[in-house]
Amino acid sequence: MTIDQILLFALFGVILSMLLWGRLRYDLVAAGGLLVAVAFGLVPQEKAFSGFADPAVVIVALVLVVSRAFENSGALTLVTRRLVSDHRPPSRHIAMTGGIGAALSAIINNVAALALLMPIDVEAARKAGRPPGVTLMPLAFATILGGMVTLIGTPPNIIASGIRERLLGSPYGMFDFAPVGGAVAAAGLAFVALVGWRLVPHRADQSAATKPSSFEAEVSVPEGSTAIGRHPTDIDEEARTADVIVLGLVREGRKLPRMRMPAIAAGDKLRLKGSSDAIAAFIKALDLQQPGDRQEGADVEADQPAGRTRRRSGRKEDNKPEGEEEEQRDKGPEVVEAVVRADSLLVGRSAGAMRLRPRFGVTLLGIARAGTLTRRGVHDNYIAAGDVLLLTGRGTDSATLDLLGVIPLSRASVAGTSPGRVAITIGLFAAAIAAASLGLVSFTIAIAMAVAAYAALGIVPAREFYLQIEWPIVVMLAFLLPIGAAFEEVGGTALIAEGIVTLTRDYSPVVALLAIMVATMTLSDVLNNVATMVITGPVAIGLARELDVNPDTFLMGVAIAASCAFLTPIGHKNNTLIMGPGGFRFSDYWRMGLPLEVVVLAVSVPMLLVVWPL
Repeated sequence: MTIDQILLFALFGVILSMLLWGRLRYDLVAAGGLLVAVAFGLVPQEKAFSGFADPAVVIVALVLVVSRAFENSGALTLVTRRLVSDHRPPSRHIAMTGGIGAALSAIINNVAALALLMPIDVEAARKAGRPPGVTLMPLAFATILGGMVTLIGTPPNIIASGIRERLLGSPYGMFDFAPVGGAVAAAGLAFVALVGWRLVPHRADQSAATKPSSFEAEVSVPEGSTAIGRHPTDIDEEARTADVIVLGLVREGRKLPRMRMPAIAAGDKLRLKGSSDAIAAFIKALDLQQPGDRQEGADVEADQPAGRTRRRSGRKEDNKPEGEEEEQRDKGPEVVEAVVRADSLLVGRSAGAMRLRPRFGVTLLGIARAGTLTRRGVHDNYIAAGDVLLLTGRGTDSATLDLLGVIPLSRASVAGTSPGRVAITIGLFAAAIAAASLGLVSFTIAIAMAVAAYAALGIVPAREFYLQIEWPIVVMLAFLLPIGAAFEEVGGTALIAEGIVTLTRDYSPVVALLAIMVATMTLSDVLNNVATMVITGPVAIGLARELDVNPDTFLMGVAIAASCAFLTPIGHKNNTLIMGPGGFRFSDYWRMGLPLEVVVLAVSVPMLLVVWPL
């Protein structure tokens, strides 16, 4: 071994140890590793930041913006709300939600797909009276599996394409992953729907973590609402679907109970009771949006449970900048449920005293405290740590909520779905894929053009654009790529490949393929899958060259394995996202994850040998 090889092996060992330790952010670990590599002359100074120009880094960032465009346009909600039901038995429910999640993960970021479906799945579990964890883990695993089907479905596929372009001369196409990835996803989905969910621990306290806060609100009925002219019994279907209770109606200041409600007219207020998601869904279902609401969200003030909520229409707020109003119109109104941190600015103060709306652009709709509802006027009520707040307005972005010291638990859009925006969003994405597939432009440029169009049309507003990109992932990838390239140049990957060849010399190359896939799966269960792919991708190609077999077989195998992080809650973000809502423990994941990884290997290895013959 040369000095450079020894130093790079040691550096990679330190980086992996720091990532496993987990005390420092992975982007900082990667940055420190790159600076050390530059200081020792292992990475030339002029190439230190070349990773930021790598197409893989650009695509990882752009795909997240595409995901947000699909969410903002309502395209995803239009599909999921119509297809997901709480009346199906667990196996059919998991097959349906998991199938939708896998399909969505093939075209958008799989974390975004889970974030969209998780509230729907939890709500279905509540209605069906089963612990949400029973279906949440299968859903999370299904969204991970779906990402294997296309180039943009998951970052390891994008990185594999970049590695192939660098080492073999050309990248993978959009659907090169589909034959093997699709077979693996289908087999994995069948397993989690038929068998896997039965292996998930069922605990009595699993549903307690997801018990929703209950709010009461009075929602104005604007001109053009589909509720106008209908009686209470006529809106029961929408109420049942949204899971709200219609308590009564307010007309000209008089409260009328449900039994005495006349036909609904414009200007009336419907008195509702339900969770934040339920109220938001009901607002959307009956188009209870006044023109002004599209600037300020569902501008409501609520007292709970006996208080009242008042909806104001279209009033401009303390000379709010016109650009911000336009941006909020593009984004659409949201209802946000958030818990108050102990160090929040709001603790011990009332919303009125804080002047939340003029200062921060946030309207407080209601407060739920320790599982009970407050009866004092919401704007006069003193806020305590641990209270759950129902918020709306232009200030519900992550930065403002963090400034206020609250942690968002859920977000629900109450903007109506525009068929035109849905068509434009899907059409632009389809055009980008077609242009790349026909070779008119590179895939990176095609996606960049679609994202630019989304920004120009306001489908992804300027304030959201950069917030959607997971910068720690992007930075980590950009810093690791030059180290990985240096490792390849000094022969480090060839040494590892030779070691595996030596161990499997007396066996078929299939054994070597299986060995590197198992090693990659193991790494991916404890490391970020991006870091895993950066490390193992070049090794896979080096191993194939040592064995004189098709490098695509090994690179595709490693890409599949890097996406299979099913044994721990830290292997993939989707596993982490469901840990709290599902009431899971660290040791719960392997129960379904281990047999699922066996299924993946049993299906992927034969498929690789058929689709990408040795």
